[in-house]
Amino acid sequence: MSEAELIRRAQAGDWAAFELLAGQYREVLSRTAYFTTRDRESVQDIVQESLVQVWRGLPSYRPYGSFRAWVVKIVVNQARKTHRRKRVETVPLEAVAEAAGDIDGPGEAAVQQDEAARLRVALATLSADHREVLVLRYYADLTVPEIARALRCREGTVKSRLSRALGRLYGILTSDARASSEVGHGP
Repeated sequence: MSEAELIRRAQAGDWAAFELLAGQYREVLSRTAYFTTRDRESVQDIVQESLVQVWRGLPSYRPYGSFRAWVVKIVVNQARKTHRRKRVETVPLEAVAEAAGDIDGPGEAAVQQDEAARLRVALATLSADHREVLVLRYYADLTVPEIARALRCREGTVKSRLSRALGRLYGILTSDARASSEVGHGP
């Protein structure tokens, strides 16, 4: 069954269709919630509350943009609300490593975990605006127009934030890599 058909059925009150839709988006919503708040303990609550909001909002949903962008926007807003309440500033070390994907062997696993940890630390140093656009673009896989709608800003603003965020992230990661390569190499 197509996404459009599932949406239509869910709008008509078909709970099974809604559960199928929710299942398709649960992972991306969880990643988005985590990288927005950096609070693993709140992710399930954020996703659950967001899905309740999606269910309640379905009757008024109009497909002007992608359904994915609409749902991610709801999660981002819920995550922001939760984050404001909790003001969480810590990031679990294994979080990005879990999002890194499939791993072929123990050597590759160690490298990926190290890279994921470096990326997580670098992401945590970015401003909330910069971290948010990176999460929506690269973890939620939204397009620039979808991000603009989700964040209620102009596409140019999204492009600018993405460019600056990527530049800062690159600077952090390359300076970190240089510092790591200099460790243990005396004059």
